[in-house]
Amino acid sequence: MNYYSNEKNQLMLISLLKQHGIKYVVASPGGTNLSLVASFQHDPWFKLYSCVDERSAAYLACGIAEETNEPVVISCTGATASRNYMPGLTEAYYRKLPILAVTSAQEWGNMGQLSPQAIDRSAVPKDIVVESVNIPVINSYNDEWGSNIRINQAILALKKNGGGPAHINLAAQWSDDFSVKELKTERVINRYTVNDTLPAIEGEKVAVFIGAHRKMDKGLQDAIDAFCEKNNALVFVDHTSNYFGKYRIFPSILFQDNYTSDNTKIDLLIHIGDVSGAYYKFNIKRVWRVNLDGMIRDYFHKLENVFEMDEKTFFEYYAKNPKKNVGSGYYESCKQECDDLLNRLPELPFSNLWIASQTIDKLPDNAQLHLAILNSLRTWNYFAGKNNMVSFSNTGGFGIDGIVSSAVGASLVAPEKLIFCVVGDLAFFYDLNSIGNRHIGNNLRIILVNNGRGTEFKNYWTPGSYALGDETDEYIAAAGHFGNQSPKLVKNYAENLGFEYISASDKESFEKSIAYFTQAKCTDKPILFEVFTNSKDESDALHIAKNMKQGSILQANNQKKIAKDILGEKNINKLKKIKNIIKE
Repeated sequence: MNYYSNEKNQLMLISLLKQHGIKYVVASPGGTNLSLVASFQHDPWFKLYSCVDERSAAYLACGIAEETNEPVVISCTGATASRNYMPGLTEAYYRKLPILAVTSAQEWGNMGQLSPQAIDRSAVPKDIVVESVNIPVINSYNDEWGSNIRINQAILALKKNGGGPAHINLAAQWSDDFSVKELKTERVINRYTVNDTLPAIEGEKVAVFIGAHRKMDKGLQDAIDAFCEKNNALVFVDHTSNYFGKYRIFPSILFQDNYTSDNTKIDLLIHIGDVSGAYYKFNIKRVWRVNLDGMIRDYFHKLENVFEMDEKTFFEYYAKNPKKNVGSGYYESCKQECDDLLNRLPELPFSNLWIASQTIDKLPDNAQLHLAILNSLRTWNYFAGKNNMVSFSNTGGFGIDGIVSSAVGASLVAPEKLIFCVVGDLAFFYDLNSIGNRHIGNNLRIILVNNGRGTEFKNYWTPGSYALGDETDEYIAAAGHFGNQSPKLVKNYAENLGFEYISASDKESFEKSIAYFTQAKCTDKPILFEVFTNSKDESDALHIAKNMKQGSILQANNQKKIAKDILGEKNINKLKKIKNIIKE
């Protein structure tokens, strides 16, 4: 008795086809697709039709789809079989018919190596399918996760924007093992529009996560607040989220090295916005993404539903249709824990993190903040700052280049605003030409944190720190370039370009200058504030912030060590005996 093939990618495809309700299959003969067709054949769910000529098979599928108004799978082998689908798929494209072409193929490494029947399907004409994906042989978690995303993506494309044909290029192993009796229930991703019946919200803990987001108008902000109020939810943000409602939480301090906060365990996360540089590691059961693009974007690897609609519409709907058994106190619990940890934060070394802690609340009302990736954005995300400070970071391409230029651009078109930029030395020198722009006005202020290298590669959790040590400086962290923390290089350059230059190399000199740097009144010139730190202090500051929950244990251990050093082991033992006698 034969059942399903044991090829994992085929099992995933079959499971998802069934869960999406797709049952019609037109199969053409071949060796590469043999195990897939046999698996279809062994499952009574599927309604199979045989067609030898792939040209005819694609048109036959068009007729089935037109008559039933349901998607149809067409399956063929390698070599030129898939080329013969093109006329029928062209017809389906212009008529928006939901035909899913599954072309079985050899593994990608055989392409271009003179292997028989190994043709390149990586590029397809624009007008034969609306979506084309490659599914590899599954050998790892990432293979499995990526394949699930792409198969769902291809299936959902059959109905997106009116529908149309889609293509799955499926790698085969020619397995002769048909012993799999039951299909695994694979993760199904659904897409909803404003015309659909929307699913109910479920779960005790509901949170919104906002990635990088454009300036948020009051209508959207009010809708998010109403959603949170009705659903006992909160909003996790970073400085690029630009949400200033009553439920915002900056959760960086919650992510500790040896502690997992219950407040980061989430039943349902609503994901809006774009690429975030926050790197928050939530423990999530399910994710709903809301975006007008309707695209599958599975950053958290838990995507369940995509809502192809504007954010305001989504939040207004679920404010009016909240979850059952709403409960209370999630926001209050999370905010209290964040506040408690931040209030316990001990004295930090002189570092970007310390600079952020001393500066962010001093920035003027309605100032704009531009933060370089990675370290500046990471460290400043520990502190919320004022509730009207729009912030940006170049997290789209996420490169070292351009943050100073972006801040300069904003300063040019908003001369009435004070524009602040925080940037490390490598990123600053990469973008050095920007401060020579002749249009720069007196509303631009730059904090240059100069630690003489890419300190990102020296943080305690990176191999550059714990495995390579000082070797990292030479090529990986690129230490010693750009004057090697010269006290004159940036000073002379900035002053010659018309900037006012100030500097600090310790906490005392920083504190003397920060009030002047953050004053609300425009000065006569733009200001560049160069702050000299070192990588050890940068790393140590982050280690302290990420190990707050161990503080009492470490402190107790240190106290024991100090006592042992002073009293000695013999005296310690004598004290223990006295203590036991007293107890008795």
